Amino acid sequence: MACSMLSLKEKDRPIVRKLLCAGCCVRCVLRFCCVGTSSAYRRSYQDLHKELLAFISEENSPQSHDASGEEKSSDAPPNKRMRIDEDSVTAAQTDSDICPVCLGVLQDFCDPGFAEQVSDAVKKQQYEFDSLVLTVSLPAQLSVREHSCWLHVKKEVREKSMCLGKDDVIQVKDAFKWAVQGKIGQELGAAVVANSPCEVSISFIHPETEEDCHFLAHTCPDCFKPTKNKASVFTRMAVVKALEKISEEKFSRHYPCPPKKANTRCTALDTTCLHTSVFIAGRYNKFSRELPQTPWVIDGERRMDGSVEELIAAPLLSSFRADGFNFSSSGREDVDVRTLGNGRPFAVELLNPHRAKFNRAEIKQLQETINQSSDKIRVRDLQIVTRDATSRMKEGEEEKTKTYSALIWTQKAIESPDLEFLANIKDLRIAQKTPLRVLHRRPLAVRQRLVHSMTTIYLDKHHFTLKLCTQAGTYIKEFVHGDFGRTKPNLCDLMKTDADILELDVESVDIDWPPAIPD
Repeated sequence: MACSMLSLKEKDRPIVRKLLCAGCCVRCVLRFCCVGTSSAYRRSYQDLHKELLAFISEENSPQSHDASGEEKSSDAPPNKRMRIDEDSVTAAQTDSDICPVCLGVLQDFCDPGFAEQVSDAVKKQQYEFDSLVLTVSLPAQLSVREHSCWLHVKKEVREKSMCLGKDDVIQVKDAFKWAVQGKIGQELGAAVVANSPCEVSISFIHPETEEDCHFLAHTCPDCFKPTKNKASVFTRMAVVKALEKISEEKFSRHYPCPPKKANTRCTALDTTCLHTSVFIAGRYNKFSRELPQTPWVIDGERRMDGSVEELIAAPLLSSFRADGFNFSSSGREDVDVRTLGNGRPFAVELLNPHRAKFNRAEIKQLQETINQSSDKIRVRDLQIVTRDATSRMKEGEEEKTKTYSALIWTQKAIESPDLEFLANIKDLRIAQKTPLRVLHRRPLAVRQRLVHSMTTIYLDKHHFTLKLCTQAGTYIKEFVHGDFGRTKPNLCDLMKTDADILELDVESVDIDWPPAIPD
């Protein structure tokens, strides 16, 4: 008779017996019998244990089956070996209750009590979500023990002309998730799915058996390469790779089959939560000539209070309850340059936000909060975007155009007609060696740029306003004064007089992103 509730077949009987004799827990027994029904793993340990013992004791009933499933004669004498095996199964289960394969992961940690413990830890971190993905990190040595047990069982099934592929065995991670994730989802009022922006991670360690993997470093040395980020070379991936290479005979020489019992069970580390980044985009105007775009730090010392990125990010960090942020924009203006007109596109990546969902009205309110916090900046078109969408801000940036307005001083006295020739210059190609003022943060290079057009407004004998439309990435100040000949040609060359820039404003950044939001 097969065990219908657990989907066990007659052919599984010798495997069940062998695993229970080796001291394996009931859920590991189900895994090696390839039971892929998640509900089986949610049942209580006691119920599963009782049912498995009943399943193997059926072989001693007056009418039983052989390995092929055919009935044996009821006149057959009782099998003494079976009785001895049953005694050894019971002994194996009472001598030590720690499974030598999963090291306890599929025992107490699958109880509702542990699921509640995980849920409480998540609640304390105060995330808001309607779905989550559960990730589980297991000690690398579990892979060694799994391999050992598989070889142990494989020998039994081979004798009975059956086959058990390693890939057919249910993974410890999957069995664990099937046992606990329903309860965790129920406690948190969230769906546990395969893909979610919110990740709940459970990690297990087992210091007692850490040396289980060490023999592999001698048998498969090329699988274990030190890396900067990993504390140990014995990562799970490296161990799995080594186990794929090692022969069954060599493995059996170095490691016992089945694996030895342990004195301690795995320890569960603190449950951690992580939400994928949320990206906020918009455009900003900067009205101050004493405000850097990002914090201005020279030789470890802060030079100015505040920055554009901090004024924008502070209300966002607070509302999204994020751990940190990354700010990026379409180019940048100097501290003494204003950004007017339609503003400069920017994006803020909010790291590990504890709240991620905001409706349009709430985002609009956030925009107002930013705008009311300072008269130095103003934000428009604030919106949540995808990570992929932010790349559009940088795409083809050098092909885009930017428009500037500059107040120019000339050493030589000028009249209005002296400026007229500038309006006739179109698509002037200039070569700019990295300016001296940014050489500390930019590589030395010569960049080819285009000044598309220029118009002028005469002010007095030594001052005029210059309006320029240029290729993005053009250094405007250097185009005016020449930067000691590092930009050629420059305005001084064109006007045949020394000239300098007194004030500069960005009038427009011609990138159609992010989409405009009507007021």
